[in-house]
Amino acid sequence: MNFVETRLAKLARNGDRRAFAELVDLYKDKIYHLAYRMLHNVQEAEDVVQETFLRVYTNLNRFDDTQKFSTWIYRIGTNLCIDRLRKRKASYSLDAEVSDSEGTDWYSMLASGERTPEGELLLSETQEQVRKAIDALPEKYKSAVILRYLHDMSLQEIGEVLNMPVTTVKTRVHRGREYLRERLEKDSLL
Repeated sequence: MNFVETRLAKLARNGDRRAFAELVDLYKDKIYHLAYRMLHNVQEAEDVVQETFLRVYTNLNRFDDTQKFSTWIYRIGTNLCIDRLRKRKASYSLDAEVSDSEGTDWYSMLASGERTPEGELLLSETQEQVRKAIDALPEKYKSAVILRYLHDMSLQEIGEVLNMPVTTVKTRVHRGREYLRERLEKDSLL
């Protein structure tokens, strides 16, 4: 996959529009899900996808062929999300953001056994509490936790995306997980 993406990036850099369209097809959903998980807002997630691909297109000449394309595009998308979180921080309130159920979201990744009305209600309440706990994570832990547990990235990949040493990533994932555990225990989920 990496070879194909690198080849597509090289072709796109040389003006091949179909190659760029293929890169968009490969990554638009992944970047949308990343942005939605970080921002919990459909419109902002869609904006981040557009802005990510605009930056990819205008900076293709800066793409280092020795790196993985996925790392590069995730770094761009993650940084755009972090910028938006910083801008909204002053007026951001958990209660103001209502989860909308459009499309696929990370809740669908949570395992559930038998589906009963009571189970569905309990599951949706649990998912909402987990979402709020992730939402409340301090900014520096949030992106590391989302990339690790919701995008299943290795610590090495996260380090490359966030441009930090693996030891720092490991610490942030660990502290983020501890924060979530404490928060969910307080909400008596664990």
